[in-house]
Parts: sequence; C-alpha cells; structure tokens
Amino acid sequence: MEIRIQSLCIDTADPARLAEFWEAALGWRRTTAEEEEVVLEPPEGSSEDGIVPDLLFLKVDDARMVKNRLHLDLRPADQAAEVARLEALGARRVSVGQGDVTWVVMADPDGNEFCVLRALTPVELPSGFDALGRRTTSGR
Repeated sequence: MEIRIQSLCIDTADPARLAEFWEAALGWRRTTAEEEEVVLEPPEGSSEDGIVPDLLFLKVDDARMVKNRLHLDLRPADQAAEVARLEALGARRVSVGQGDVTWVVMADPDGNEFCVLRALTPVELPSGFDALGRRTTSGR
C-alpha cells in the first residue's frame, strides 16, 4: 500500500492565532496563510520536511466542547525547559486525570491538549538517532 498522512487538521475559530502558537512552539514555517486556513510545515530542508505531516488549522464557527479525540505528543531534549517555554508562549498545564506520569499534559491557547514527553535516555536511543529520536545516520 502506498499511502501516508499528509496533514493533521485542527479546527479553530482563529486559524492565524492558533497557528502562531504552534509555529513558535515547533519552529515550523507557514506555507499557506488564508483567513479560512493556515498550514504549518517543518523547516525547509530539515530531516522532517516532506516526511512529517503538516498541521492544517481550519476555521470553524463552533466552539470546542469536549476532550480531544486526537492529540500531539512532543518529544523534547529537555522536558522542563520546553514546558517553561511553551507556558511563556501561552500554553498551560492541565489535568485530565493522568496521575503521576513521566509526561506533562498541557493545553494550547484554544484548549487543545497535548503532551510533553520526557527526553529519551541514551539507553533508549537506537544507534544513529539523536535525543529527539531523529535519525542522524543513514545506515542501519
């Protein structure tokens, strides 16, 4: 089968505002910016460019009423530093009943939950991968 995920679509009342948060959070670039939709893609020429699904922010009129059915898990090199940086960008910590876990549950400015995972340890990293789990060499 030849198929891949092209985009993760996120409904919002204000695509530009929510895309601005995620653009800063991920360091991605805007490739489409219209009133009804904004597209973010990984940095041009990066190892994720053309591989990782785009984020597509779509304008909707109805407000979010229930818990996310899909969320992003972010893998940082330094969890505490990233949580602090995301809070400075407008995210907030939230409780969804997660209890004592190794990840931090946060919400973006629209209230969409996402998780900031702990950094991978050297023991967990396969040969040829960096602390974010990205391939650094082409060999296997």
